Amino acid sequence: MESIKIEISQFPNYWESLIDWSNQFPYVAIFHPQQVEQYPFGAFLKCIAVGNEKIKLSTPYFQSLKTYVKENPDKKLFGYLGYDLKNELEKLKSENLSVINWEPMNFFIPDCIISFEGNHLIIQSENPELFQNKIRHALSKSIAKNIAKASIRNLKVWTNKAEYIDTVNKLRNHIEEGDIYEINYCINYSAKAKNLNPIQVFQELCNNSPAPFASFLKMGKQYIISASPERFIKLKDNKIISQPIKGTASRGITDLEDEENKKQLSESEKERAENMMIVDLVRNDLAKSAKSGSVKVEEIFGIYSFEQVHQMISTISANKRHEIHSVDTIKNAFPMGSMTGAPKIRAMKLIEEYENSKRNVFSGSIGYFNGENEFDFNVLIRSIYFDEETNDLNYQVGSAITYDSDAEAEYQECLLKAKAIEKTLGIL
Repeated sequence: MESIKIEISQFPNYWESLIDWSNQFPYVAIFHPQQVEQYPFGAFLKCIAVGNEKIKLSTPYFQSLKTYVKENPDKKLFGYLGYDLKNELEKLKSENLSVINWEPMNFFIPDCIISFEGNHLIIQSENPELFQNKIRHALSKSIAKNIAKASIRNLKVWTNKAEYIDTVNKLRNHIEEGDIYEINYCINYSAKAKNLNPIQVFQELCNNSPAPFASFLKMGKQYIISASPERFIKLKDNKIISQPIKGTASRGITDLEDEENKKQLSESEKERAENMMIVDLVRNDLAKSAKSGSVKVEEIFGIYSFEQVHQMISTISANKRHEIHSVDTIKNAFPMGSMTGAPKIRAMKLIEEYENSKRNVFSGSIGYFNGENEFDFNVLIRSIYFDEETNDLNYQVGSAITYDSDAEAEYQECLLKAKAIEKTLGIL
């Protein structure tokens, strides 16, 4: 790809103009990282990618993706990995009902990527001059604001409070019996959404819940609108990075209360135990791809503050073995331990048994390949899934269950995590 720069200081609404312009394409990825100050190893690169062609993938999906990437080592790709890819990695199944049944994996080839450097935007394309003219025109146009609110109807909570508490107690019994140590248990919400403008919803969600791995993905008529604060896995300069989140506390109303909540999270034995279990699991996952002795915990129990919550985040790194392909590095760690539990395979079997809906894309990942040897992927949480063809809308929230979990408190944590989504959709 070749590149051209455009000076943007004369266009105060450049970001909104570019987002609006991108929506004409069938395939779009938008990364809008916020609240990234001091975030270890950075966040997503702020960019917009548009395209007209997705790559053809078939089962087994990871092998199909690997073949494509090896045959096209310089290609950039944007797309998602769905949670149910677990079934091709282990003897697992996904038989619960779902309102969204998207392909387990989807990637598109960008025709144009717009990134930012100081007061300039950078256009990368095989024909950057063509896009330069179109983008200049888009930047010069006034934006027609669509202030119409979507009509959200038939909202269904798939698990009520009593059912949730009963299930948490059953999961605690599994833990007491030594079946598992920790499990991520989730609640599903679905609705019909009429007149929903996905681009507008993304902008509102970013305002309500700014996050380092916020992203928007359009794959034809299917949309993922994400305010994810969590990185799943990154590869750059042969270094693998994973940053599981385990541990959540609400923001305080006053500065004093906020600092107290943060302190309690930092010192909580329960939250530290949750985090440590997943750190150990991630170390094991990365070791499958790492040079001997290179797996390292860069930071443990780090406390980071976001608009809605404080989070406990740990950072694990490793140096990739030369013979391990980049796609296999992802495959060896998928799905992420923070959304499954420990031991991972048994936890995933219990998730299938006790959750009453299919996760599908939720707790999967959005990300990109920058050629064969570089990628970055988030964890699909705090996200909305929308099918424009059927008007089906879906979001899910969950929390980690350990033996010390209080079912009522875990339920309230789920409601807290759903708050920004429901505010954005006008459900609150």
